[in-house]
Amino acid sequence: MPQFLGDVHRLARSFPPCTHVLNACVDRYHFTVALAAALLSGRTSLLPSSQAPDMMRQLGAFAADVICLTDEPERGHGLRCMAYPREGVDACADSTTSFCATNRMALIDEGQLLAYVFTSGSTGAPLPYRKSFGRLVACVREQARRLGFAGAHRWAILATVPPQHMYGLEASVLLPLANGHALCAERPFYPADVAAALERVPRPRALISTPVHLRALLASGVALPPVDLVLSSTAPLPQQLAAEIEGRFDARLLEIYGSTETGQIALRRPTQTAEWCLYPGVSLEPEGEASWASGGHIEQRTRLQDVLEMTGKDRFLLHGRATDLVNIAGKRSSLAYLNYQLNSIPGVEDGAFFHVEESPQRSHTGIERVAACVVAPSLDATRLLMALRQRIDAVFLPRPLVFVAQLPRNGTGKLPLTTLRSLAARAKSAATG
Repeated sequence: MPQFLGDVHRLARSFPPCTHVLNACVDRYHFTVALAAALLSGRTSLLPSSQAPDMMRQLGAFAADVICLTDEPERGHGLRCMAYPREGVDACADSTTSFCATNRMALIDEGQLLAYVFTSGSTGAPLPYRKSFGRLVACVREQARRLGFAGAHRWAILATVPPQHMYGLEASVLLPLANGHALCAERPFYPADVAAALERVPRPRALISTPVHLRALLASGVALPPVDLVLSSTAPLPQQLAAEIEGRFDARLLEIYGSTETGQIALRRPTQTAEWCLYPGVSLEPEGEASWASGGHIEQRTRLQDVLEMTGKDRFLLHGRATDLVNIAGKRSSLAYLNYQLNSIPGVEDGAFFHVEESPQRSHTGIERVAACVVAPSLDATRLLMALRQRIDAVFLPRPLVFVAQLPRNGTGKLPLTTLRSLAARAKSAATG
């Protein structure tokens, strides 16, 4: 605790004149120190969904005085940069098994703006959303209660998700910070590194991850150490996969439902129920085919991007993203279903369907066509399309079908729509050139 608070105060005093800090730190301890230092000094953190050059340019336009704080070289992409200071930081910053946490937060005004968090761009251009300190703390304290973290035991929390993402911010930084638990500074990526990092941390321990990372862990064949809780978010897990995760880790698996706009608002254990249970004070209001979330820690009434079905006052079923719906020649499907069929084909390592940019001649029946990017080194287009014809209606076959070496997933496994469309446009240009 004294080391953490000392590092926070030292960093707060070292900021140059600015009102916004782009927190690009990769080390989770550095990130947490920087987040607290910016808050303590009255600055607002900017937490982008990615650190791609185009995103950095957008942030420079959003806040002209922004300073990019980084603990890695060449992260600024044209912005004013400040290196994370190494002086005065002990092993808590550079050890892969070190932890820091505090619940001394009463001196911060609960209405103070903590950060602008940006959407991932998976359905369009990234957008900023205000996050105030008090509402976030109230949210993660309720999360701790629901996860069973509210007792006397000090939990150790290891995460594979970046802290700049809303889910990563809440679950891997603010959850331990606001409840007196311990966070692990590192962010392991490869399955063997995740397993080794878990082995090094004390119990009770929790793994904060995503479906993409968890699926890779199971497929790797690496021996997985037992944990006391696995937390997943960013996409719903099939019940069979959820059961396999619980069995391999010998742990409960819980899922968070939320968004950048709202933060986390519901929880479920998918091996026991398909229903999601809302957090206290949060309500969902259906309006036509849309659902609006409000109350509790939510900053403003927000339209959700998913198709929901209320099954009770505080419970609902999730039927997929509204933008996932596909309507071609009067036939309906969803991107989630098409992705499931594509990724079930032997030889497909990863793949994703997406809506092609609509043309001015778009027909009255809906989206003209869908495209897909796929990682399938052992297949060619003819064989893959033949396999798809056995699984989906021919009107949903991807046009174009783009083979790539790797899908450009971000730190939480999502695929920005603009990036997928760029891949398709480049493939079309290469084919006609």
